[in-house]
Amino acid sequence: MLHRHQMLACAASIGLIATSTAAQTPKEQLLVPPPSAKKFLIVSAAGQHGHSAIWTLPNGTVATRESMNLRGQIFEQDEIIHTGANGQPDRIVIRGYTPSGDSAETFAITDGKAIWKSPIDAGSVGYDGKSQYSTFGGPIIANAYFAEAALKAPNHSLSLLPGGSARMTRLVDVPIGSGASAKTVTIWTIEGVSNEPIPLVMNADGSFFGFVSAGISLMPEAYTGDLLTLQKAQIEAMAARNPAIKARFGTVSPVPVAFTHVVLFDAIGGKFVPDQTVIANAGKIAAVGPSGSVKVPANARVIDGTGKTLSPGIWDAHMHVGSDLTGLQLLSQGETNARNPGADIQPTVLRNKQIAEGKLLFPTVYSSVLIDGKGPLQAQGGISVSSAEEAIAAVHRAKDNGFAAVKFYTSMKPEWLWPAIKEAHKLGLHVHGHIPATLRPTDVIAGGYDEITHINFVMMQALPDSVVDIDNGIERFNGPGKYAKDVDLTAEPMKSLIKLMADKKITVDPTLSTFESLYVPENGDLSPAYEPYIGTLPPTVERGFRAGGFKPPEGVTRADWRASFAKLVALTRALHEAGVPIVAGTDGSGLEIVRELELYTQAGFSNAEALQAATIVPARLVGADKETGSVTVGKQADLVLVDGDVSKDIGALRRTLWVMSDGALMNADELREAAGFAGRPK
Repeated sequence: MLHRHQMLACAASIGLIATSTAAQTPKEQLLVPPPSAKKFLIVSAAGQHGHSAIWTLPNGTVATRESMNLRGQIFEQDEIIHTGANGQPDRIVIRGYTPSGDSAETFAITDGKAIWKSPIDAGSVGYDGKSQYSTFGGPIIANAYFAEAALKAPNHSLSLLPGGSARMTRLVDVPIGSGASAKTVTIWTIEGVSNEPIPLVMNADGSFFGFVSAGISLMPEAYTGDLLTLQKAQIEAMAARNPAIKARFGTVSPVPVAFTHVVLFDAIGGKFVPDQTVIANAGKIAAVGPSGSVKVPANARVIDGTGKTLSPGIWDAHMHVGSDLTGLQLLSQGETNARNPGADIQPTVLRNKQIAEGKLLFPTVYSSVLIDGKGPLQAQGGISVSSAEEAIAAVHRAKDNGFAAVKFYTSMKPEWLWPAIKEAHKLGLHVHGHIPATLRPTDVIAGGYDEITHINFVMMQALPDSVVDIDNGIERFNGPGKYAKDVDLTAEPMKSLIKLMADKKITVDPTLSTFESLYVPENGDLSPAYEPYIGTLPPTVERGFRAGGFKPPEGVTRADWRASFAKLVALTRALHEAGVPIVAGTDGSGLEIVRELELYTQAGFSNAEALQAATIVPARLVGADKETGSVTVGKQADLVLVDGDVSKDIGALRRTLWVMSDGALMNADELREAAGFAGRPK
């Protein structure tokens, strides 16, 4: 159940969604919905991305069928769910394929045992007659069966296999539709399967209505016009808990706070300085210096930093915000600032309003409006345009709604892109993004890009036209995976590109951790980014950590992809050594930021250089370096104290102890608990 929802959440980002391996059932052999099936559309604020159906077979088996296209990532799947005499599923079969290949998954009750086999695991356990199997993959619409079952269950709760539990909590009633179609639906949340509640929408009779998120949503076609109404009601209802969280954690310390005897990371100087004391007072940094010379105020709260490192608050320069509760998770990681590159307008405006009113605890986030060309490969979320005039209007919507930047996507036509970039610069907006199909880095740099997002698009300079001309689809992954390993970074065209980017100070947001998860692991492998968090999150979440990478296309091996990933790491090093600004972003949930920095050190960055990419460099990029990004007297008190010496072990950044954001001192363990973690990462 959870993994389908994780897929929905991830779809707001680059879309690295993986669920399977090996051969697969062809589309033509999948189930065909009858005319009587309940039909749903997969939609976002930008338009439609697929369709789903659910129906009941003559023997009572529930059947589903789903087709989805997320910018060239194709999902064709069906699922059948057979119910046993005890009312619980006793047989589940998933067929079809995803970008990772075969999505085949089976579950059955046999001789008193529950037996399952998925693309990432297999197992069995004695069956208690009550627990329901939570599938690893399968159609999103199959959640309808489980949502309805949970709603009917005692206390709206279900125990799950292979582990964990799910419970549904009523959130809010929402009137939708008009005239004969007018009705009231109820938003519920499923809790226990993720570290954040997952909202679902149910009809008054207890049947499934749909799923609404800031990314993609699943809704009956007749009610897709109510998407923003449901989204707004959902956000506002879930926001009711935010003031209590803000009151608990977000109060500026009434007395000075002294961090004594720390190893201090000097972000501006790019060095670690031993035995320093830092004093924060009234939301600002009041003193910095050797512990023997800084006088600690008599009324200060003293935190002994012996054996610990104090850093400016960490930035994730590419983090798609899921919900208001994302703030707790980010802060628990020491992330006091972030960029949300490709945010939907309504959720961002509502969130910013809560922050401005002092109701929501959240890092400072600099958001971009995503703008893409309309069509079958348009990005999910953001604004889709079909002319230069519409692109310019979209840029103005970004400015009018308080966004800091615009992010262009791969289906933008050049004749729409150039005037939109010009208008964005005229309005003082930062311009970054993917590189539209048919264009290369040198084209968008000449056209006015300030930053290139994702290292694969930098590599596009050296790839053949057969890739570049269609890289608004799956070729943006497959092409670099096939060809990057053979690119000579010291020869043309990369040699001139790297020099050009250095001369013009074109920033790069590599998101290496994302490409590691795409190119390196097989299904079932535990991603290095998530390994430290095993044992701290619900079983269904941790099962998803073994999703593995995409399936290489025919004629390309996993070894080829791993070699190409190594070349992308080498390209990041070459850019950095040439003086190209690198900002550390994950395109993930925020858990991946330290892994991103570990990859930079593997690329040849020093630990200090890697940490600069997550502190002062992104602060400079957004023009906030006079207020934050370094531990400097007079700047905002955005700090994180971690257990260990980061100058020797960059991974120590995961071991957060205390976090200070704008002067509010927060215990990292308490933040983790509030964010749904069972303990510290390893």
